[in-house]
Amino acid sequence: MKKLLLVIDMQNDFVSGSLGTREARAIVPEVAGLMRRASQEGAVVILTLDTHGEDYLDTREGKALPVRHCIEGEWGHELCDEIKAELTDDMRTVCKPTFGCVALMGILFPLVDAETEIELCGLCTDICVVSNALLVKALYPENRISVHARACAGVTPESHEAALATMRMCQIEIVK
Repeated sequence: MKKLLLVIDMQNDFVSGSLGTREARAIVPEVAGLMRRASQEGAVVILTLDTHGEDYLDTREGKALPVRHCIEGEWGHELCDEIKAELTDDMRTVCKPTFGCVALMGILFPLVDAETEIELCGLCTDICVVSNALLVKALYPENRISVHARACAGVTPESHEAALATMRMCQIEIVK
C-alpha cells in the first residue's frame, strides 16, 4: 500500500509569527514526527506553503483577514525551523495562493492510485486543512483519507473540533 502525507502550511507566520498560536506551536513536534516516519516508510511527502504577495491587504482574503502573513520572500512565508529540519531531497513544496490548492491536486494525479492512502496534517484545521482534505476526498472518494487530529491546530480549539467534525461527516478518517 502506497502512502502520501500532505503537510499543510507549517510556516513561521502560522506557528510563531503574525497568526501564530500556542496550539500551533504545540503540534510542531507531532508534524515533524509524521514527516520522519513517512520518510522512513518511503511515503511521498508534499508540503504546502500559503503564499501571498505584497498586495495581500488589497485582496478579498486580505480585506476579510487584514493581517499581513506568508508574504513570499519574507521570514513568515518560510517553513518553521523544526519542519525545515525534517525536509529531505525527495519531499516537495507547493506554493498555494488560497485555502484549497487546485495545483496540488494536479500534482497528486501521477502519484495516487486506488491503493494510495492519503494523510493530512498541519495548519489551520478549520481553513486550509479542511479545504484540501475535501478536495482530496472529491478526487479520490474510494481512497483511505485521514487527518491526524493531534498534528493539526485550528484558529481556535473550538473551530479545530468543528472542522474535524465536518471532515468526519464527509467520511474522512480522523486519527486521534
